[in-house]
Amino acid sequence: MENKIINLGIFGFGCVGQGLYEVLNRTKGINARIKKICIKDPNKARPIDSSYFTTDKNEILEDPTIDVVVELINETDAAFEIVSTALRNGKAVVSASKRMIAENMASLYQLQSENRVPFLYEASSCASIPIIRNLEEYYDNDLLNAVEGICNGSTNYILTKIFEENLSFETALQQAQDLGFAETDPTLDIEGFDPKFKIVILLLHAFGTFVKPEEVFNFGIHHLNDFDIEFAKSRNCTIKLIGHCRRNNGNVHAFVLPHLVKEHNLLYDVYNEYNGILLESAFTDKQFFVGKGAGGTATGSAVLSDISALLYNYRYEYKKIKQNNQPAFSNDVKLKVYLRYKSPDQVDLTEFFNISEKYESSTYRYVVGTINLQKLKDAQWLKNKDVNLLVLE
Repeated sequence: MENKIINLGIFGFGCVGQGLYEVLNRTKGINARIKKICIKDPNKARPIDSSYFTTDKNEILEDPTIDVVVELINETDAAFEIVSTALRNGKAVVSASKRMIAENMASLYQLQSENRVPFLYEASSCASIPIIRNLEEYYDNDLLNAVEGICNGSTNYILTKIFEENLSFETALQQAQDLGFAETDPTLDIEGFDPKFKIVILLLHAFGTFVKPEEVFNFGIHHLNDFDIEFAKSRNCTIKLIGHCRRNNGNVHAFVLPHLVKEHNLLYDVYNEYNGILLESAFTDKQFFVGKGAGGTATGSAVLSDISALLYNYRYEYKKIKQNNQPAFSNDVKLKVYLRYKSPDQVDLTEFFNISEKYESSTYRYVVGTINLQKLKDAQWLKNKDVNLLVLE
């Protein structure tokens, strides 16, 4: 596609779609233009000319002059239908839909192979941080040990406001929603589903391992209370919601959990809507990436970077899959955790290998101990809003 103008067909014109429109118009040197934008509500007021818009998906999917389909909608099933149809029609696709990609990873990999067209989705993982491209190109050997970090800007913004400005959880959440960092229904963010979808995607590019989202344990910040916050501060720690995957003895494990983070940790100083990703490899030890992880122009810039890469016929090679030595996924790993609860009947402490610390008062109790990740994943007691969990470093 080099030296020709790419015609774009875009699905969705929300926060990211408008961000893409803005960065595309402010960027010189990328030969791409928007030909058509498919939206649901034709009567909604929008900041650009109505001639761009259609409600008929086939005006994009069946138009032979459209080279690249850009999928930026929130509906998982509809997004998968759009992307899979476009790939079958021989069109290159760029997407930001982390849930759709995570839930359909194997099928999307197959569709790319069968139809010999590129499917790029950098914006799905850490917005402005080019983590997938780095895992694909720079870390294309099998010496990567771990990928972990803050990959949800909404929850990091909330936690920053709680710890830096002493705001309540509710006030911080409302601010995140007002700024467009968090959705009206914040469940996917605050319960850790959004970063889990990203970790599923990163697992494939880091280790070549296909994992279904339901296999990965996620627990967010939705049970966090003042007692937990004071506990963290008493240990000179902050709290960060961290997605984590690590290779260990031929297996790889992954989870998304809130962590107590000490000051020496590089993730400690990742504030507001920023993301931070740590890579650990056999020869280079740790390397650290930081950048905006939420917001229209930050995500739009990642989408535009993928569009630009298509001008040079770039595609993911999925080298880790082709090396054919990918680790198996397992939840069999020990974690040191803080577990806060109200009454003994709310938790099952016999699940712990050991307990090194115990506290009881008239209002709250907690233990610090070691437990198996699979036990946590199976634990019904974490559904109780009076119970909270934090991983200790």
